[in-house]
Amino acid sequence: MDQEEGLKALDNIVTQFNAYEDFLDSQITTVDLYYLEDETLARQLVELGYRGTGERVKREDFEARKTAIEIARLAERAQQKTLTSAGKDLQDNFLTALAMREEDNRSGKLSSVIFIRDRNSHGQEISGYIDYAHRLKTEDFEVYFTGKKRLLPRPTDISFYNWDADIAVCNSSPNYQVIADNPEGLLFRYKRDRKILNVDPKAQPGDNSTRIPILTELYIQAVIFDHISRRKT
Repeated sequence: MDQEEGLKALDNIVTQFNAYEDFLDSQITTVDLYYLEDETLARQLVELGYRGTGERVKREDFEARKTAIEIARLAERAQQKTLTSAGKDLQDNFLTALAMREEDNRSGKLSSVIFIRDRNSHGQEISGYIDYAHRLKTEDFEVYFTGKKRLLPRPTDISFYNWDADIAVCNSSPNYQVIADNPEGLLFRYKRDRKILNVDPKAQPGDNSTRIPILTELYIQAVIFDHISRRKT
């Protein structure tokens, strides 16, 4: 039996029995108990591999795998609870697009950059690029998915421009390095795989990246750039 098959067999045993003792009991026959006349001794012989009707499993392997499966289950449950878009009545294509990407951006499977152009509360036209995964970690998106507040670019995002005040700001984020002094225009380098994301609408977005314009009634313009990291972990 190879390693993968062995791990699969162990997982089947671990999920079938709540405790290691339950697994040992399943390996004891009535004949064993008749001759040994001691359940504890019968369990010890199974554990040592001298008795048993199936594959031998060490106690430490059983308990380690049991703990790993439980941790994975709890992590999955916690991940589901953090999805602020879950169960929301999404009234716009833009919010639906964000909801579709929320889980993968939280888990790191996907990295999305959101471009938004609209007017702020002062009527000034602003635009900017938002590191979606970073924003998800630093603020509660409940207000956006419920429609109580609109997601707008800020001077703290990876790129922000106020057209009326002629204020331009760029900031690298935990996920992206900003390359502003480039003849081709604004570029972002994804830090995990070092791939370049080109946000110029006339250019290709780059390796493993896509540019998706969003038809929305919430903003003058909205575009989402999706990047899938190919770095081996």
